[in-house]
Amino acid sequence: MNLLADHQYLRVQAQLGQLPPDQSQFYRGILANRSNDLKASVDLLAPLLDAVTASGNVPHEKLLRFALAEDYLRLGDLAKANQAYKAIDDRLRASLTPDEQDEIEMPLKMLPLAANDPPVTADPCEPFRIPVSIDPLGLIDVPVFIDARSRSWMLDPTVPFNLIARSTAREVGLTITNETATIHTLTGRPIQVHATVIPRFTIGGRLTLHNVTAFVYDDADYYFPHTGYQVEGVLGYPALAVMGSLTVSDNAIEVRPAKEFDPLHVNNNDHLQTGAHFYLDGERIIVGLGDEPEPAPSTASPNAPAGSSDPGGPEERMFAIDAGSQQTYLTSRWFDENAAQFNSQKTTMFTFPGDQFPPQPAYVAETVPLTIGKTTVNLHYVSVLTQPFGSAAHDDVYGLLGIDALDQLKSYTFDYRSMRFSASGE
Repeated sequence: MNLLADHQYLRVQAQLGQLPPDQSQFYRGILANRSNDLKASVDLLAPLLDAVTASGNVPHEKLLRFALAEDYLRLGDLAKANQAYKAIDDRLRASLTPDEQDEIEMPLKMLPLAANDPPVTADPCEPFRIPVSIDPLGLIDVPVFIDARSRSWMLDPTVPFNLIARSTAREVGLTITNETATIHTLTGRPIQVHATVIPRFTIGGRLTLHNVTAFVYDDADYYFPHTGYQVEGVLGYPALAVMGSLTVSDNAIEVRPAKEFDPLHVNNNDHLQTGAHFYLDGERIIVGLGDEPEPAPSTASPNAPAGSSDPGGPEERMFAIDAGSQQTYLTSRWFDENAAQFNSQKTTMFTFPGDQFPPQPAYVAETVPLTIGKTTVNLHYVSVLTQPFGSAAHDDVYGLLGIDALDQLKSYTFDYRSMRFSASGE
């Protein structure tokens, strides 16, 4: 359980053979969930639900129910996902931490609006390359077509749903539910959302989806007055899963869809097999930075790459990646292992967007080497926090890599088919 909480998935995997069969099945199911092997996760965890519930082991029940709910949601089985999140709230509400309550808020409140929607389907599609634009927020906007009308939607893989502005939904004649849900975790303030189904939705003019569930927000709730930017829609995880593999470079994205025409791709010939493993933990993308496990050196250098091993420590350093954020930072956990290189520096105050956390003292690292599989890339001028947040959802990783960090790379790839992340150059 401690290794799971620390995202040390390779270490958990290595110890499965030492566990009794039922415990091994439990942890294999959780690992399958984190690795996005959804059917395997359901097959392993669903048969254990009654026994784990009856055991009275609340931490195990919580872990299992969260994983199953995420499995159903990512599989697009909205009816089962709705039931699973409702069961979490009914049974475990009193034991949920504030972070866990925030994690389930959107699916718990929004899924009842869409539980009876038809499943989304995608037409087979050959790999393609599309130009993208950088919006005034510094994030990636992707061209999409709704009922043959061109739009530009923000790419945010950490959002569990696709989202659409009310004005856009009305202009293309979509039917919007009368029922609403009020949520606050999407923008940090209370907003009302409705649901709709987009009969035909095309990404980049090439990849066509049918019966796409999207949640409708009022335009003003996703408007940024300081830039005059109106978000027309958001491509969340459901779209990313269908897109399969995305390589971002030179204001373009190369897409290798999950469902392709070429039968050779059935054999995974084009799946990314290099780079670093990445995992899905709730709404977070967690990437393990560090070379393949090797014997640790006798002493650790404070200038070692951020993903390298230390004596007796994990082979991987776990970082969160948020392509919907413009604020990269390294946490106090990274600082504690690299404090010596800041002995001659002075701190400045690091300010977070919104008011979730007060300003914190931080250093600025001029160059931070990150080891991604067998490749080392450098990030520059990264804020390094010196104190913990006091929140497990932030303190359990070595840092958050936002789009401002990814933009320093020549290219980077997220392959949701092999769950690998790679990057090249500066």
